[in-house]
Amino acid sequence: MKKKTTLLEKMDHILSPIGSKLGNQIHLKAISAGMMFGLPFIVVGSLFLIVANPPINLELYNSETANFFIRFLASWKEFALANYAELTAPYNMTMGIFGLICAFGIAYSLARDYHLNAAMNGIMSVAIFMLVAANSIDGQIPTNYLGTNGLFVAIIIALVVVEITRLVERFGWKITMPDSVPTAVTAFVNSLLPLLLNIIVIYGTNLILIALTGVAFPDFIMQLLTPALGIAGNLWGFIAIVTFGNFLWLFGINGSSIVFPILFSICVANTGINGDLVASGQEPTVAMNLQMFRISILGGAGGTLGLIILMLRSKLPQFKTLSKISLIPGICGINEPIIFGLPIVFNPILAIPFLITPIISLILSYYAQVSGLISMGYIIDPSFTPFFAQAYLATMDWRNVLFYCGLIVLSIFIYYPFFKVYERTIMKEEGLTKI
Repeated sequence: MKKKTTLLEKMDHILSPIGSKLGNQIHLKAISAGMMFGLPFIVVGSLFLIVANPPINLELYNSETANFFIRFLASWKEFALANYAELTAPYNMTMGIFGLICAFGIAYSLARDYHLNAAMNGIMSVAIFMLVAANSIDGQIPTNYLGTNGLFVAIIIALVVVEITRLVERFGWKITMPDSVPTAVTAFVNSLLPLLLNIIVIYGTNLILIALTGVAFPDFIMQLLTPALGIAGNLWGFIAIVTFGNFLWLFGINGSSIVFPILFSICVANTGINGDLVASGQEPTVAMNLQMFRISILGGAGGTLGLIILMLRSKLPQFKTLSKISLIPGICGINEPIIFGLPIVFNPILAIPFLITPIISLILSYYAQVSGLISMGYIIDPSFTPFFAQAYLATMDWRNVLFYCGLIVLSIFIYYPFFKVYERTIMKEEGLTKI
């Protein structure tokens, strides 16, 4: 045991500085914070998608044998089909402009951290994003990249806009006004040069790309990102990134915050694809959707809800007390009390199930979706919602709720032998022999 502890300490010495730098990296923090701007819009938009797609198949509906609830669903479905365009309009103008919202939110967050004019940078980012990704053609604005399809383009543009503005600020290319001039006027004048430079650089790059390749900037970026997205967009690449994040947790580094921008961006984009398919009357087809991200942190990083349940029946009073405190947060996907209170950090015994549980859960979830055992996620559910609510809201399918519960039962079995070993170890340290 001493050798393992020494090894963990050596790894901590190497990984902690790296993880700390990644966790505090200003651009990654801005991406995470900026995407949060869009979450209220996509959650509310998803509610209208739920209203427009009640969970019933009219082809299997029989009015003579149906009960009151099924008849209600059938009536709801008929109403939804008759008014589909009106019901999905809020979805199109919330989820459908998620990329646009993130263009503002990310630029705003990064500019704020740089102590620049956050609102002005956000508006500049929106304007240039529209110029490049949704430029008007014959009076019509294309919407291909306004939603989740344009999320990565929005990230790049937002970051570049702020960095160009910061460059202007660093070189002192601004006009100093007398104190008598209103602050708003000074801000207006000094925003002209950054805006002009951003248009020249980003829109100019777009025009050059079109001239050289025949492909606009958003399409070009997506082509470049396709190999990278393929890594995280397939099951094993996704598992590798999740495991890396959980591995960092073992050293007290918030691994979830580090991998969040990558995984959440991909999963939201893929859920948007599924949502568009459902909105057009088709079946969702992309298995690597937001539901997979939720399952990767089911009960928190490491899938520790099963561990919390085991602790409820522990004979160690400190374990029982900690489990009672951690149960409700764990149901909502928050498990820092367990990670740092038990602890799992620097714990070679519990590190094994902490890494293994999400891997097994993700593999089972992927193939359950592909085989049709459960439904694929097509709705963006609220974060930090109880897991059973997320399971249903993501798919409108009760089978998914049962599946999530099954994963938690499975986590109990995975954690059980390791927890008992750790429990006995603590009892021996405290001089308790009976367990």
